[in-house]
Amino acid sequence: MRRVEERDAPLHDYTENIWGIWNMQSKLKLYGFNNLTKSLSFNIYDVCYAKSPREQRDYIAYIDEQYNSERLTKILFHVTKMIGAHVLNVSKQDYEPQGASVTFLIAESNMIPAGQKSAASAALSYQESLLPSNKDGKINNGSDGRNDKQSCEQKDAYKYCNCDCYGNDELVAHLDKSHITVHTYPEYHPETNIATFRVDIDVATCGEITPLSTLDFLIGSFDSDIITMDYRVRGFTRNVEGKKIFIDHTITSIQDYIDKVTLDKYDAIDINMYQANIFHTKMLIKEIDLQNYLFNSDIYEITPKTRLQISNSLRQEMIEIFSGANIF
Repeated sequence: MRRVEERDAPLHDYTENIWGIWNMQSKLKLYGFNNLTKSLSFNIYDVCYAKSPREQRDYIAYIDEQYNSERLTKILFHVTKMIGAHVLNVSKQDYEPQGASVTFLIAESNMIPAGQKSAASAALSYQESLLPSNKDGKINNGSDGRNDKQSCEQKDAYKYCNCDCYGNDELVAHLDKSHITVHTYPEYHPETNIATFRVDIDVATCGEITPLSTLDFLIGSFDSDIITMDYRVRGFTRNVEGKKIFIDHTITSIQDYIDKVTLDKYDAIDINMYQANIFHTKMLIKEIDLQNYLFNSDIYEITPKTRLQISNSLRQEMIEIFSGANIF
């Protein structure tokens, strides 16, 4: 079921309007760099039943280990690849007693001329460190020592290579103030035997890259029972005539960028403010397979009456998180 609450009628059907939204059917010709910031923030919640305080603590320890900073770093590297960006810097930290954080500073895929001395050079050096090297310590870009553009492209290594394939006049680097962050928050209720695991993710990009294409992957990377998402386009850029453009792509709902197979598993609601380019979506899992929510327990060891009580407790917890209110 999909319900949409629209505070303002969508304006994206117009070729041009006072909000600076232009015809989206063709690429925009911009003046200089695209200064629009596209920010996707969302929370993912996993809910679990642990029948004793000890099992609650064991669940927290288990989920904390499953999604430690190393695992989160691998997920964010994949996200960076999906949106066509490059990693400039990585910061990661595990916490006591639980939780982890990872932050990526990223840049658009345009690269840097060989030998250029700028802050952007750090991006190239970092990317080179991710590529396999031979025993002499040189980057193995698949070119067999030849500085030709074709050989680099065959291995997709031209994006990172330090050769002169493109020449100093052909490459431009954008340090576009983009980042990806993730934080985890395991916790449990002291009385109801319910434990929850929350993941906060924020993807902010400038330029042409957009974070919306990562939604299916990120939702599938975690056990997602409840999801709340916010997408916003900030700032403005200009076309060649100097006209301000406040959004450079068509969007009526975040749900438009989520696969139908994924959406069919959830009840979803939108609260969108089109004039402000703010989009909000909440999703709640439809069906509960109780066995998947029991930690270190088998459903057949539990009486039917207790199964019903556990199912009700899980559903009530999910509804309150989804609603953002203490209802029961």
